[in-house]
Amino acid sequence: MQVMGIALGGCVASCPRYGITEDTGGHITYLLGVMQALASRADIQSAEIVTRLFDAPDLGAAHAMPIEIVTDKLRITRIDSGNRQYLGKEALSADRPAFISALLAELRSREKLPDVIHAHFADAADVALAVRDALGIPFIYTPHSLGRDKLSAIGGDSQELAARITEEDNAIGRADAVIGSSRDECERQLAAYPSAREETIRRVCPGIDQTAASESDIAAARALVAPFLRHPERPTILAIARPVAKKNLISLVDAFGKHPTLRDRANLVLLAGKRSSIDTGEDEQVRVIRQLTDAIDKYDLHGHVAYPRSHDQSSVRGLYGLAQESGGVFVNPALTEPFGLTILEAAVHGVPVVATCHGGPVDIVDELQHGVLVEPTDPSSIAAAIVNLLDDRAKWTLASQNGRRNIKNIRWDSYAAQFRRIAASLVSRKTASVSPIRKVPAATAPRTLVLCDIDNTLTGCRPSADRLTRFLNVQRDMVFGIATGRSLIEARRILADWNLPEPQVLVTSVGTEIRHAGTAGLKRDDSFSQSIASGWDVAGVEQVMEAFPQAIPQAGVEQRQFKRSYFLHEAALVGRIREALRDGGVAARVVFSHDRLLDILPAKAGKGAAMRHVARRLSIPLDRVIVAGDSGNDTDMLTACPNAIVVANCEAELRELAGQDGPYMARRSYAAGVLEGLIAYRRKIQKTMAEAA
Repeated sequence: MQVMGIALGGCVASCPRYGITEDTGGHITYLLGVMQALASRADIQSAEIVTRLFDAPDLGAAHAMPIEIVTDKLRITRIDSGNRQYLGKEALSADRPAFISALLAELRSREKLPDVIHAHFADAADVALAVRDALGIPFIYTPHSLGRDKLSAIGGDSQELAARITEEDNAIGRADAVIGSSRDECERQLAAYPSAREETIRRVCPGIDQTAASESDIAAARALVAPFLRHPERPTILAIARPVAKKNLISLVDAFGKHPTLRDRANLVLLAGKRSSIDTGEDEQVRVIRQLTDAIDKYDLHGHVAYPRSHDQSSVRGLYGLAQESGGVFVNPALTEPFGLTILEAAVHGVPVVATCHGGPVDIVDELQHGVLVEPTDPSSIAAAIVNLLDDRAKWTLASQNGRRNIKNIRWDSYAAQFRRIAASLVSRKTASVSPIRKVPAATAPRTLVLCDIDNTLTGCRPSADRLTRFLNVQRDMVFGIATGRSLIEARRILADWNLPEPQVLVTSVGTEIRHAGTAGLKRDDSFSQSIASGWDVAGVEQVMEAFPQAIPQAGVEQRQFKRSYFLHEAALVGRIREALRDGGVAARVVFSHDRLLDILPAKAGKGAAMRHVARRLSIPLDRVIVAGDSGNDTDMLTACPNAIVVANCEAELRELAGQDGPYMARRSYAAGVLEGLIAYRRKIQKTMAEAA
């Protein structure tokens, strides 16, 4: 497979000078990480980054080079649009038609075209659309930063943002796939766009450079900040961000300056891009730098704040190392953060974080458990969170250790594997769309439906998951599906992470949504949605639940059209909640699982109802359906199916189902238990079918 990545903005090079322009930021780290990881794979023939050619010696001679060889399988191709000036975001729009024409001419001159394009930002997606229309190459879109969130966070010129949002909506709606980094980005930010289709959105967590800071890196960092500081030995409060308004560095300076004791206990280090002077650079950069220096003057923070005007990657590593060695904290105060690569970088170095509660850091901090979230517009909250970490050494140590331990699983090779899987599905779909249509022989019609829960049923043991995958991949008479409490996007992420087969049927959100796979991708089962919608009173559910303050609503991304989800740590209340709903005239199904998860669904919904619906749709009798699960939210599916498998690692409540007419109680755990049950039931089904014949 040949992969092309397109990014128009910023200074894209093999050794980028981050912060040298307003647009030279984290997306270039992402782009290089993706493409280098892809190029290292044996199943990728070549990886190519396409960007603009411009001649601006002060930004680096590399940008005027048509070809830059990065590795034997990765190169940067710079397209000459006829305008050799460096262009900011706004000016890039006018140059785009010429860039598209030049790129198409370049591609038409080649013997071999890329198999898939990865577009970074909506302007690159517009280019990829033109290439797809002309040459038929599918494309994947990664937004990085979305205008709707910027509009809600800081406002701005409505006309400019409206045009950007329209372009983003077009990219989201027309891309063959959209890759986001966090649940917030995939299930809230992207979902807010009218053209968003959940079936095309995939969550793939970016990797991170896990190189530790060396002693020489830390020494260089000390030398970088020492001229600014009276007491360089104090803990370092570190922030690294481009000097743009949405990064909200001013709130961190306000927090530091207003707090009565912080300046006497710690140093603030701001790495806000690169500059030759305060008055040079793009307009927004100049405004932000002036705002920061004015605030430093206002609070008389000279000697307490370092804000070097240039840096390199080794000094960045060194500053993280310095923050860790000094017992300091990393702060990301962005008004909204699409993902938050710096939060990951801090974890690599064992630096606890104080991060914005808006955007990707919500997921990152929850998964890594290496810091706290704050409201970025409240300087007092930022200061209090910093002081709490500085004062509570046990908490600081735990956060530091958690970050270093949990970050090990966030790697670019994992991203590349999932990207390759998504890209391959698009390429095969394209091939299928141009191949002659053939009728599938009756002998290959599915005879068995297999529906499995994901967490702790398919997952939990990688060797057994691999064995189950090999088994399923050769079963031509089986339809494989999943039935999970997770959302569609999270379910597909977990399946890809575990390298499990692509399901032909996806029952998600505790049996309230069904999708079927086809040559055109996933399609929602609207007939099932209509069947469970009757009598669903979400307002009534919420009103009844107000009487149960012990039930804490889960995050917004967990609340679905046909599901209301809560955290509940008092199992005894479940019966009372059922009674209250019934007494209130609210028809609903209450599902309690994992000793803390409470889901309230339409009365006609659930995994069992979804299983029966799918079997009818596929014309598969119920006695040829096999299901597998491990927890309470699988109960209705397990009890409704004559061929149910309960894996050995199941929750205690499922052991009560054992008996003469109960499910198959596997001796093995996780996917090994599923495989054990599948083999047993397959023999039973084959014997029954042979006798019937």
